[in-house]
Amino acid sequence: MRVEPHRVSPWFLLLVVITAAGALLTVIGTPTAATEGTPVLLTTGVVLLVLGGWAVSLCLHEFGHAIVAYRAGDRSVRAKGYLTLDIRRYADLGLSLVLPILILLIGGIPLPGGAVWIDHAAIRSRGARSLVSLAGPATNLVLGAVLTAAVALVEMPIGLAVGLSCLAFIQVIAFVLNILPIPGLDGFGVIEPFLSPNARRMAARVRPWAPLVLFLLIIGVPGVSSAFFQVGGAVFAAVGGEATLAFAGYGELLFWR
Repeated sequence: MRVEPHRVSPWFLLLVVITAAGALLTVIGTPTAATEGTPVLLTTGVVLLVLGGWAVSLCLHEFGHAIVAYRAGDRSVRAKGYLTLDIRRYADLGLSLVLPILILLIGGIPLPGGAVWIDHAAIRSRGARSLVSLAGPATNLVLGAVLTAAVALVEMPIGLAVGLSCLAFIQVIAFVLNILPIPGLDGFGVIEPFLSPNARRMAARVRPWAPLVLFLLIIGVPGVSSAFFQVGGAVFAAVGGEATLAFAGYGELLFWR
């Protein structure tokens, strides 16, 4: 199916529908005064809500990079389809969608997935190139804040609150992970335009494997993992998140443990 460069991709809309279906299942599966609820539906709903919502946020993260780049002078992102929110456009589908979802479902860590290829020569200034990198993590942080606000301000079934809180926490963790100034992550992209040519060349040598090393440290070294999630928890609390609800959502998401 051909998607015009200015139209929202039906694949993105499908991810939104999956997320909404998950939200509906959490409502149906939540115990009430009149029913005992359905645990299987609740767990299924949380899994669909969180994984679908994470896939949606992957699209929005990369769209954030692309739209800022477009505004800053890189018109190529439109021809590449980055403004359509089509997850297939953001590098390899396996790396952009399948692998991040599997890692999230297995380990509970929102691994950075897709990528947009920006023509940095077309960007007008170093500050603008920095903002292009910042736009992705900022999108995750805003999504996390919006979701926590929804849970806090809107009366909803506890199952839906659990699912949305888990998704919000994942957005915050994604922000914390991506904003680290490590080559290959967006945080390094924020400072890279202001570094010397020698520093950028050195970073280019480690860029392919630096994020993988970080990921292995997080999942394999208890002290690193604990510190990482503590920082994430502090940011989550700062945007109004409720840790108890988020951890309950993680329990449903990682139901196989």
